Amino acid sequence: MITKQQLSDQIAQELTIGNHQVAAVLDLFDENATVPFIARYRKERTGGLDEVQIRAIEERRDYLNELSQRRDTILAAIEEQGKLTPELRRQIESAATKSTLEDLYLPYKPKRRTRAMIAREKGQDALDGASDIIAEIVSETAEVRDYLRQFMTDDGEMTAQKTEKADEERSKFEQYYEYKAPLRECKGHRFLAIRRGEREGFLRAQIEIDEERAVAEISRRMHIDEKSPFAPLLSESCRDAYERLLSSSIESDVRVALKQQADAEAVDVFAKNVENLLLAAPLGTFAVIAIDPGLRTGCKCVALDATGKFLDNTTIYPETGSRDKATEEFKRFMHKYPAKAIAIGNGTAGRETEAFVRQIVSQIDEDQRPFVVMVSESGASIYSASDVARDEFPDLDLTVRGAISIGRRLQDPLAELVKIDPKSIGVGQYQHDVFQPMLKRKLEEVVESCVNRVGVELNTASAELLKYVAGIGPSMAKKIIAYRENNGSFKSRAQLLKVAGLGPKTFEQAAGFIRVRESDNPLDASAVHPERYSLVEKIAKDMGISVRDLVGNASYAKKISIDSYKSDDVGEMTLRDIIDELQKPGRDPRAQFEPPKFDESVTQIEDLKPGMILDGVVTNVTNFGAFVDVGVHQDGLVHISALSHQFVSNPADVVTVGDSVRVRVLEVDVVRKRISLSCRLQDEAHGAQGQANSKSHHANDKAGNHNSGNKQNAKSPRSGDNKKRNNAAFGNNPFASLKH
Repeated sequence: MITKQQLSDQIAQELTIGNHQVAAVLDLFDENATVPFIARYRKERTGGLDEVQIRAIEERRDYLNELSQRRDTILAAIEEQGKLTPELRRQIESAATKSTLEDLYLPYKPKRRTRAMIAREKGQDALDGASDIIAEIVSETAEVRDYLRQFMTDDGEMTAQKTEKADEERSKFEQYYEYKAPLRECKGHRFLAIRRGEREGFLRAQIEIDEERAVAEISRRMHIDEKSPFAPLLSESCRDAYERLLSSSIESDVRVALKQQADAEAVDVFAKNVENLLLAAPLGTFAVIAIDPGLRTGCKCVALDATGKFLDNTTIYPETGSRDKATEEFKRFMHKYPAKAIAIGNGTAGRETEAFVRQIVSQIDEDQRPFVVMVSESGASIYSASDVARDEFPDLDLTVRGAISIGRRLQDPLAELVKIDPKSIGVGQYQHDVFQPMLKRKLEEVVESCVNRVGVELNTASAELLKYVAGIGPSMAKKIIAYRENNGSFKSRAQLLKVAGLGPKTFEQAAGFIRVRESDNPLDASAVHPERYSLVEKIAKDMGISVRDLVGNASYAKKISIDSYKSDDVGEMTLRDIIDELQKPGRDPRAQFEPPKFDESVTQIEDLKPGMILDGVVTNVTNFGAFVDVGVHQDGLVHISALSHQFVSNPADVVTVGDSVRVRVLEVDVVRKRISLSCRLQDEAHGAQGQANSKSHHANDKAGNHNSGNKQNAKSPRSGDNKKRNNAAFGNNPFASLKH
């Protein structure tokens, strides 16, 4: 078993992080500390490592521990066979990857009866039998397998051809019907597209290499003496080993490695998009009317108070019933439940409902007029049918629950979206094709990070939100809610310790991330950890003021001398965090909400014409580009080549989900519902080169477009001060779309 010191040394070397920092993180993990807690409240011990670095240490720790356990199992198995030589032990103990370890174990691994086994049983009484034995020895030689794996990875070509099924029906994989490219240039999203094409029966793919070169190198590595009379037999056995035993096995290994790499890329893209969605600017504590649009079934309208509490609902039929009657009913509803904003789902009949509502609110005095916002419905139907929704609203129809979710998403995207499986939010790239446990773990990490970064109000949080607070989890979250329901609002953070089963360790991990704004202690509403309350009290006493006078007073906080309060337990980094928090206690790191706007004359895909310049909102970012909502129910693609006049290697470097952007329409395919956009506004509206480039790249990647979310979306980049201005103006909110 690998020792803790060996583990620390290896991780430090691999990640280029100080050994003492890695050791501190490993010690904290052993103490059951969570990643958010370590990153926020143990900076002195880790030397200020952030969450990304701490999670990287955690991942390598898990991998190396699994590798060590597998190594011990293999050593024991070979030793039991009496075949463990000192040299083999050295090779196994020095194996750095699981694939190398399995290669070394392969000759000793229990296997089904092979041709070589049968030949051995016959005593090798025939040349064919001898050849089979040699071929098996070659195929199980670790050096040969390692060489072939690397050769295929470095010099192989990914090829794909169409199948008979592709001749019978159209598919979204047509650009791969005659595909051939160096394996090292096959991007992750293309590899996943090819795999899906294979799975759906439209493609037949394989990795091709120079077989003659491969066989020659295998012979060389087996040290065949060309002068030996057995050289022809040995060489032919090497060829047989490659063709019969190695080629398919090694291709499978390489494809697994490619899949793992593509999965990691796709998961990272998905996680970043989810993070931006969760951290979208909230409207805040304002009353909202929310509408789930519909045609035949009508528009479900709900009223929510400033805290998101459901008040009432009604249904209107502006499209299929009397429009005058619908107008009067909606006016009465607005009069009964005055609201700051009206949130409208962006699904079927969304733009029609928006136009209907805007006409009504335009008649209201400007100082009392609510603004109208389009909100993404992605995942709302899944939430409305979930156990969470049934527990919250057991007596309400599914569509009413959906309308409530739409309204709450506007008030606080984070608090509402944590109730939905992130895969259902509609911002992924091949999320159904990637390794699901990896995706699940990554998304849980992202949600946990976002929740703890923002903080959670203890007296209003749902169990779904509380469970992501560091140290709490689903079971404890339910106990906290039950305690709140039985005993009323929490009056302090310390009262958490009265919840059954919530002990000092859980309190230590969670306390800094919860807020109790009703507490008599103002620090309970801040990110200052209770373990530092006595320090703040001393600082206030030294300044001759009360803690309440100090909290929120920037002028006092700036006067604090860091050197005066340093100690073995509290260093400069922690003190700076405390001072920052005292200046703006409990501050929300999310941007201030401002509703974006669309062109009122453009409401459906048929309205789009090449050359149009439009405002839009980025709804999804992938490795091949970004999707932008321009208000026509069908998002458009800005290919990576059209994101900027400068070269862009990663779309996430220039755009994020929720950004407001200006785009130029390049091409519109109404039949196939495809929209090609560009962020390069300076190009001539119908610039042949720019349009040709975009069309070419759009064709190359459109097989991936259908996987990018519940609907197609597009983005566009900004730069410098303009990017900051857009984020502020549009609140970085991917759900909101307001037309003035």
